Amino acid sequence: MKQIKMGNSNWKASAVALGIMRMEALSVPDAVKTIEAAYDSGINYIDSADIYGMGNSETVFGKALKESGISRDKLFIQSKGGIVFDKERSHGSFVFGKRYDFSKDHLIDAVDGILERMQVDYLDSFLLHRPDPLMEPEEVAAAFDELQTAGKVRHFGVSNFNTQQFMLMQEAVDQKLLINQLQFSIMHTGMVDSGIHANMTDPRSIDHDGGILEFSRRKGITIQTWSPFQYGMFEGTFIGNDKFPELNKKLQELADKYKVSKNAIATAWILRHPAKMQVVIGTMNSEHIKDSADGSNVELTKQEWYDVYFSAGNDLP
Repeated sequence: MKQIKMGNSNWKASAVALGIMRMEALSVPDAVKTIEAAYDSGINYIDSADIYGMGNSETVFGKALKESGISRDKLFIQSKGGIVFDKERSHGSFVFGKRYDFSKDHLIDAVDGILERMQVDYLDSFLLHRPDPLMEPEEVAAAFDELQTAGKVRHFGVSNFNTQQFMLMQEAVDQKLLINQLQFSIMHTGMVDSGIHANMTDPRSIDHDGGILEFSRRKGITIQTWSPFQYGMFEGTFIGNDKFPELNKKLQELADKYKVSKNAIATAWILRHPAKMQVVIGTMNSEHIKDSADGSNVELTKQEWYDVYFSAGNDLP
């Protein structure tokens, strides 16, 4: 498994991470198999959030980790907080928030709950899940200081922040923000499109996030890519989907060349970008985990990267 440096630090971890949003649907024995399949594939990074499965994903993970043959110190465990979930609208893996809350008390309580559910003493990383329009950076700074001093969190970052939001938070906290978790895949390429279509007026030229891709590269921030095999937000996977014949034809062609799966090529496509991103996969299927992880060992050529980009319906000016 390829290793990447996390942010502007000496911390290195696997280029592919396992997201456990859907783990709430597994029995503990099945969750053990999932965790062990990821670890055996070279994945040593776990991504979660306090709202996943209304907390049940972390509860199942904690029990499964205890029963697995993997010790805590062999994994990097990350979670996110800051969303107050709506119990009435949430069900299973689909959790909806009724507001965001970056108050000091909420963030500290969130981490305490995560540690209890996961049955661990500390998190390697804690991210602010989605930007709170009412955030007061000084409160976040106080929370981060207390969490770090207590040994509950080692590193910090954010998720779904644009450039200005990131800078606002970084200027307030003493800790280096190492991570920004953002949606990115072959079918979600806005960060790339706006750069390619610079100085134009077509829809792809619209920069929604303040040059977040280039900003992250300049500042040494690791972009963790969520939903790497999805189109839309949660509409489904593009892998093997009849809606995307040209894309799947190209993925299969490259999969045959490199003797891997189409999932692996989709992973390799993200990792080929020089921003040195980390791919967060969310499958709970052991075979799919292995297939996706294989992508870290595939180095696409520049033309192959562009060919995949074109096959998804993109173009060049």
